[in-house]
Formats: sequence, structure tokens, C-alpha cells
Amino acid sequence: MERQEKEPDAPLTTLRAGETGLIVSIDPDRGRGGRGRGRGFVKRLMDMGLTPGTEIVVVKAAPFRGPVEILIRGARIALGRGMADRILVKREKNPRSSP
Repeated sequence: MERQEKEPDAPLTTLRAGETGLIVSIDPDRGRGGRGRGRGFVKRLMDMGLTPGTEIVVVKAAPFRGPVEILIRGARIALGRGMADRILVKREKNPRSSP
């Protein structure tokens, strides 16, 4: 029986353009000294369709900590780097779709 190593969840900001992942969770207390954004932050992202289990594709990531453009549920959304850093994803090895 082969032992599979589980890849740890990583922030959305670690995915490169063209890579696909599944949203695992949103951690409002992650990054920049743990300054949480609270329930309103999580609710806002969920209202935009960023919910656990949803496939997400990185279309483009601007340099110098600029915004990250993603494709989710057929819509393109630009997220600030701080927001994107709080979205934890599981990288997909075989993406089902492309941007």
C-alpha cells in the first residue's frame, strides 16, 4: 500500500498564473501580525462566491504585492494581496478548466 503525503493548505498568493486550486478555508487572522478582519471579511468573500470546496484559477498576479486576478464560478475578480493571502487553497494537480 502506497503512502500518500498530504500537501499542506497554502495561501492563494502561492499559486502562479494558470494554476488551479480548491478553496479550503478563509482565515481572517492570517498574515500581517494577525490583525483579523472578522466575520464581515469572511462574509464578504463568501458573498462573492469564494466558499470552501470551490475551484479557483489564478489568471494573473501583479508584481510588487499588487492584486491577484482570479477566475471563480465563471467570473473574474481582482483581490488585494492581503485578502488573497487569507484564502487557503489546496493546489490541484489536474485542473478541470483553464482561464
